[in-house]
Amino acid sequence: MPGTSATSASSRAGRPRPDRARRVLAVIVLTAAVVTAVLVLVLGRDTTGGGTAASTDVSTPEAQEPAHPELLALARRDAADPLALGSPDAPVVLIEYSDFQCPFCGRFARDTEPDLIRDYVDEGVLRIEWRNFPVLGTESDQAARAGWAAGRQSRFWQFHDAAYAEPRRRNAGDFSEANLIAMARKAGVEDLARFEKDMASDAAHQAVTRDSEEGYGIGVTSTPAFLINGRPVLGAQPTDVFTDIIDEEAEQARQQKDGDE
Repeated sequence: MPGTSATSASSRAGRPRPDRARRVLAVIVLTAAVVTAVLVLVLGRDTTGGGTAASTDVSTPEAQEPAHPELLALARRDAADPLALGSPDAPVVLIEYSDFQCPFCGRFARDTEPDLIRDYVDEGVLRIEWRNFPVLGTESDQAARAGWAAGRQSRFWQFHDAAYAEPRRRNAGDFSEANLIAMARKAGVEDLARFEKDMASDAAHQAVTRDSEEGYGIGVTSTPAFLINGRPVLGAQPTDVFTDIIDEEAEQARQQKDGDE
C-alpha cells in the first residue's frame, strides 16, 4: 500500500444527530500540522456537536479495536440483499461504509477487496455488506442512489467496480447523471430507463438515508470505515490488517462451533 496520505474533508451540514442509546462509539479526527491524519475509534464519545465528514487513509495500530456486540448486531445477513457478497451464514461479516467519490474507498476497492473476495468470500468464510455513506458532496449522493438502482437489477457489484475502476475527480462531473448511466451500461444494467427511474426514486433516497443514519448512529464520520464481526477498522489499511482480523474471527467461530458440537 502507498504511504500515509492527507485527509480530505468536506463539511456536512445538518447531519443526523445519533440517538444516545445507539451511540456505541465515535470517530475523532486528529489532524497534524503536516499532511497526515489519524482517526481513532473511541467508545462512548458524543459526536453530536458537529464536525466534518472525510475520506481517510489510516495506517496505525490504533485503528484496530476489539469487537463490540452492539456493532456485531448490525450485520443484516439478508440473503436477498443485492449490496452484499457472500453467504448470509458466513462466520465473518465485514460491513463497509463507503462513498463512491472517496479516493481511499477506491484504493480499498482496487487493491484489497479483490483479494478478500478471492480468498475469503469465495471460500465461504466472509460476507461483505455494503453501506452507502455519501459524505463528499452532491455527486456522492447521486452515485449512492445509482449504485442502489443498479442493485435493483442485480448489478450493484459490477457498478461498484465500474465506479471505482479509476480515481475520479470530486464533484467535477465524473458522477454526473450521464456518466452514471454510462457506468450502469458498462456494468451490464439491461433496463437503463428503469435504472434512471429507480435512481431518482424516493425508495433510493430512503435506502441511502437508512445506511447513512446507521453509520452516523454509531459515530462514523469518515470513509472508508469497516466493521469486521463488530471490530472497527478505519481507512485504507494494508490488506494484511483485514486478513489478520478475518483469520482471527474465523478461528474463533470455528472453535465456538466445535465447542457446541
